[in-house]
Amino acid sequence: MKHPMEKLNGIGSVAVKKATGKTWREWCALLDKAGAPRKSHKEIAELLSARHKVAAWWAQMVAVGYEQARGLRVKHQKPAGFEVSVTRTIAAPVARAFEAWKDAALREKWLPRTPLAVRKATPHKSIRITWADGTSVGVNFWPKGALKCQVVPQHSKLPDADSAERMKDFWTEKLELLRAYLEGQA
Repeated sequence: MKHPMEKLNGIGSVAVKKATGKTWREWCALLDKAGAPRKSHKEIAELLSARHKVAAWWAQMVAVGYEQARGLRVKHQKPAGFEVSVTRTIAAPVARAFEAWKDAALREKWLPRTPLAVRKATPHKSIRITWADGTSVGVNFWPKGALKCQVVPQHSKLPDADSAERMKDFWTEKLELLRAYLEGQA
């Protein structure tokens, strides 16, 4: 069995050391000594960046990993609530996938009876949605060649970890329905 410090925030200790010069165990000990348990996420990231010259993206990743290791943050937790995303590669042009989300009649075929409001749509790139409960869904589309694309809904501002897990399962199921619909298997 792997030691808990071998992987935090979905990132292995070897990768963290390669990018930052320290392993997870080393970062956790250093941050403990610096009083990080009493600091906000922003303060931890700033400490990593300013005092230890960790690049901005890695400072965020190390701060989140540290917070998870110390029980200050749980899986899927973000400053504004909980957030989940699911990725699916679909054998269909990105334009068809985009329309299946944007067009209410097409959306009804794979996401039936689901009240939502499209706030913004950038053709073939992204859609921003307000969910019925006031949470937010951002969907990104990436072409993977002429006849294949990747679709990634990210559901944010969820109230708790249970809601996040439920929505992760929900989006996993719905993306399979979308894939089947677009690939003509429905």
